[in-house]
Amino acid sequence: MNHNDPALQVLIDRVQSARAAGAQLCIRGGGTKEFYGEVPQGEPLDTRVLEGTSSYEPTELVVTTRCGTSLAELEALLAAQGQCLPFEPPHFGNSDLDAHARGATVGGMVAAGLSGPSRAAVGSVRDHVLGATLLNGKGEVLTFGGQVMKNVAGYDVSRLLAGSMGALGVILEVSLKVLPVAPATLTLRMEMDQASAIAHLNSWSGQPLPLNASAWWDGNLIVRLRGALAAVQAARVTIGGQVVEPQFASPFWSGLRDHTDEFFAGAHAAVEGGAALWRLSLPSIAAPLALSGEMLIEWGGAQRWLCSAMPAGAVRDAAAKAGGHATLFAALDKSPGAFAPLRSPLDRIHRELKKAFDPAGIFNPGRLYPGL
Repeated sequence: MNHNDPALQVLIDRVQSARAAGAQLCIRGGGTKEFYGEVPQGEPLDTRVLEGTSSYEPTELVVTTRCGTSLAELEALLAAQGQCLPFEPPHFGNSDLDAHARGATVGGMVAAGLSGPSRAAVGSVRDHVLGATLLNGKGEVLTFGGQVMKNVAGYDVSRLLAGSMGALGVILEVSLKVLPVAPATLTLRMEMDQASAIAHLNSWSGQPLPLNASAWWDGNLIVRLRGALAAVQAARVTIGGQVVEPQFASPFWSGLRDHTDEFFAGAHAAVEGGAALWRLSLPSIAAPLALSGEMLIEWGGAQRWLCSAMPAGAVRDAAAKAGGHATLFAALDKSPGAFAPLRSPLDRIHRELKKAFDPAGIFNPGRLYPGL
């Protein structure tokens, strides 16, 4: 990154001014994930002043891009070379809302750490981050990692930033591993109950099948196969079910990714009425939970979305007993805490990292955890 870039200097000056004044800053890109985590606090710090792709080597499967770059623009750049971000980051929001709403940004994508339907098959955002440049709470520009996969001593800071919700600083630039678009894709649908779906998904995951994504809801299991044409055709015979034509399959998976499909549309409407949308992270083999409300299952059983009016304690207890945890993804009342409470020593590690990177507590105060 060019440290003499005027756009970068704008961000550095804002941070140094905030530090001198004892002010706090709310890091903001496209604003599509403001609902996620705890309530945003502080003066807005717009990262979209720093945009553009610094380097892209299609033959090396690596792209380096700045924080304010539109996610849609980056994906279009990759698509032109037959490549993609395999973890399918959600966009959320609508870039057509107004002239300033450019949709999700690359910085927000990494900071939120959210992945789409293919996460169980290809890995998460964190798994594809090779390096990053960070603006810390002292106004210093720090660079971690690089453009190749390698082992490092201590914390792998570039990957630590994924899911940090801006608590450690402004993600200025990231280097990401990209992959070629799969030559063949096929979506299948079959009717079965939740328990059967979980059992089938775990059985298939133990076989050499190109299973790329899955979703169960309302008695229907939908699976997506991706890979070499011969492998996809063979898996179709093994799995069975009804073929979903591409003109219907594509909007289904993008709707699942961006939370615009029928389940999430209903869930967000219910949230406005006082319910909550929970994201449960569980072992994929966990049996169906005895919780009231609508449930949608992804990632081979490892991610389960619950729209319910049940007390937060009951939901979190059920998730914990099943070997996982629950995140309050969307709700009008987030007093129970957006993320599952941390126990020692994780709580101590979080606070020490915050103190090391942002000692004055300038960035996104309380966005990840209250008091952090």
